[in-house]
Amino acid sequence: MPDIENTQTALHSVEKIGGTSMSRFTELMDTILIGGRSGEDLYQRVFVVSAYGGMTNLLLEHKKTGDPGVYGRFANGEQEQSWHESLDKVRDEMLAMNRSLFGDSTARGKADAFITERIEGARSCMDNLQALCRYGHFQLTDHLLRVREMLAAIGETHSAFNTVLALQGAGVKARLVDLSGWHEPEPLAFEEMLKSHLDGIDLATELPIVTGYTHCKEGLMKTFDRGYSEMTFSKIATLTNAREAVIHKEFHLSTADPGIVGLDNIVTIGRTNYDVADQLSNLGMEAIHPKAAKGLREQGIELRIKNAFEPEHSGTLISQDYCSAEPCVEIIAGRSGVLALEVFDQDMLGDIAYEIELLQLLKELKVYVIARDSDANSQTYYLSGTRKIINRAVRLIGEKYSGAEVQLHRVAIVSAIGSDMKVPGILAKAVSALSAADISVQALHQSVRQVEMQAIIREQDYEKAVRALHHALIEKEEHGDVICAA
Repeated sequence: MPDIENTQTALHSVEKIGGTSMSRFTELMDTILIGGRSGEDLYQRVFVVSAYGGMTNLLLEHKKTGDPGVYGRFANGEQEQSWHESLDKVRDEMLAMNRSLFGDSTARGKADAFITERIEGARSCMDNLQALCRYGHFQLTDHLLRVREMLAAIGETHSAFNTVLALQGAGVKARLVDLSGWHEPEPLAFEEMLKSHLDGIDLATELPIVTGYTHCKEGLMKTFDRGYSEMTFSKIATLTNAREAVIHKEFHLSTADPGIVGLDNIVTIGRTNYDVADQLSNLGMEAIHPKAAKGLREQGIELRIKNAFEPEHSGTLISQDYCSAEPCVEIIAGRSGVLALEVFDQDMLGDIAYEIELLQLLKELKVYVIARDSDANSQTYYLSGTRKIINRAVRLIGEKYSGAEVQLHRVAIVSAIGSDMKVPGILAKAVSALSAADISVQALHQSVRQVEMQAIIREQDYEKAVRALHHALIEKEEHGDVICAA
């Protein structure tokens, strides 16, 4: 591995493969993992892999619906049979994936033995923990985060081990880098964990396959929850001062969702900057987690977003200093299913502590604030979270401020985003386009920095608004096949 103290950029890239792409593993072997490469061209790359698509939902809880998986049933104190059955389902799904990849080969036997040992080890640990916590001196809640981490790690170790088996079967000198902490005596600090597992790897002759989850003293899930794989990816890139960081997804980063505006109307984004990536992340359309991006941008490492199944395409290059040659809108993005929490109170006028207390309450409930606006006597927060938690926020605010009127509305946010949006008349053009589409704007936000403009609209108007703004602000500009080639 390159000397991590060396400040010169190395020859290698650090690349992450997302879960949906991992589920199309056979295609990955023919595109990014091997493709037309041979000899030394196979190396000077480090791959960080996610669990196969859907596996983490089964292990923890469904990311969108909140339906409980193994962890959810265990943490909620459901009967032992319930979470055991969920774990059995995970095992069956993982063994089915092994069968689809390896058929009846000896590699499948190795894959099955590996993941069965991990699953049964986790089951034994959770059984013992439940038994221990029947005594009054031990509380299950004190251990839930570690259980969550242990379960999440099973997904990444499953996909990483299988990837190594498949590559070795194809003649590639692949090496498993298991950061899950399985059977390790005690956790190391995050950086030390990475260093200890990466030291001694010769990138010129070996292809490391790294688990997306890293077990460490800091507890990545405590801060980043399911964004932990991007933190592992980013930290490896910065520690080794990689030539480039690459994220492989199942689609190109384009001017809008092709499912909404149509494949014929979208334009691939060739270049943009980390500011734009942060705005997308805020809307839940992550190119990369903002805190993972921070290390890359501070160290001047460029990030490339590529379509895993179109390897010849250069993708989108994200850098710190990039700014479009001419001011323009690069992407129309957004989010439906947003809950607008509106608090009106005459006592709010001139009292900054009021907003601080409201934000603190939302933070304690772990509700994500996408955007907010205010006037003299009201605050409105645009929130992402389960209806149960947000209803609880409404109740607690009503109890704390008896004179307040608290209302909840279902809305959508649609945004125009760009590295430089100092376009004369853009606000008027956007509002005009929405009005022409018979869409009522409930609120409008544009910051002085001018990298994003947000319109708050009725939820049922979301897709119509995306199409209207994309047509008015991007399609009419006739950018060709790509905005700013990488």
